Amino acid sequence: WAGLGLTPSRCSGVGLALCQRLLEEGGRIHLCIACRNEQKSEATRDLILATHPAAQVSTVEMDLGNLASILRAARELRCRFQRLDFVYLNAGIMPNPHVNFKALWHGLLTGKVLHMLTTAEGIMTQTDRLNGDGLQEVFATNLFGHFMLVRQLQSLLCGNEKPSQLIWTSSSNARESAFSLSDYQHAKGQESYSSSKYATDLTSVVLNRKFNGQGLYSSVVCPGLVMTNMTYRILPIFLWKLLMPIMWLIRFFAKTYTLTPYNGAEAHVWLFKQKPEYLDSLVKYHSCTSGLGKCYVEPRKMDVDEDTAEKFYQKLLELEEQILEKYHDLLD
Repeated sequence: WAGLGLTPSRCSGVGLALCQRLLEEGGRIHLCIACRNEQKSEATRDLILATHPAAQVSTVEMDLGNLASILRAARELRCRFQRLDFVYLNAGIMPNPHVNFKALWHGLLTGKVLHMLTTAEGIMTQTDRLNGDGLQEVFATNLFGHFMLVRQLQSLLCGNEKPSQLIWTSSSNARESAFSLSDYQHAKGQESYSSSKYATDLTSVVLNRKFNGQGLYSSVVCPGLVMTNMTYRILPIFLWKLLMPIMWLIRFFAKTYTLTPYNGAEAHVWLFKQKPEYLDSLVKYHSCTSGLGKCYVEPRKMDVDEDTAEKFYQKLLELEEQILEKYHDLLD
């Protein structure tokens, strides 16, 4: 099969671990990895080939926060491949994160601290900004860029002999309270990451309704709390060094503290081995790790309103139409 994986801008994290774990599954796999620039793509490819020298690994340059880059990359992929069996939509950003220590202390006093630590509810905010396309940066990178890519690759994903799968990296931080149809780019709030992940859940639900009949299936996963470059930016590094022993202890009580990228990719790999037509489109698949380090997957029903999902999808189509008019010269 041919698979496209979208990885973060640095050569680490769940994206890299996922590529390495997929290759360990065996079989004839062609991985195509997408990174923001050629240097990062090649560095990621070299890391993969260092442990799997016989692997078929190609690269494509794509910045999910730049719509022209997405359209160029999609056009290149349509030329290079006849079909894509899996697309892992894993790129994401969390700019300028801030921790509300007052809220965290209140959670400790009220007994809600474990819930807050596993979902970041009430304790994590971000400062967003507009990108070069005039879109909110987090919305554009975490959701809309992926949506545009899927739409541009539709000819490679639909109508194949075997089903194709979209696997979105969502989060336990995806909350309806952070999302608003009237401000779906989250320009007015301070929880842009949570909003973008809830928007991801909504989008996946509608894509199944629209495209299952054409052989395209969509699933969402949560990698749990993984220590990656994005996570390390939340707090000063010296604090993480102090907290890490505590976090390993918390894992005995909070199974979503997967901590390592390898563990965080558990649900992604599990979905690779499932028949998509038997999956529940309203379930999010969580990577979990026991206190003793055993990895497993836990399905949980998503808190999504299907009517809201349909209305949001229509807004995405309207925005897509505006974008395609602007970049008509990059279309076939």
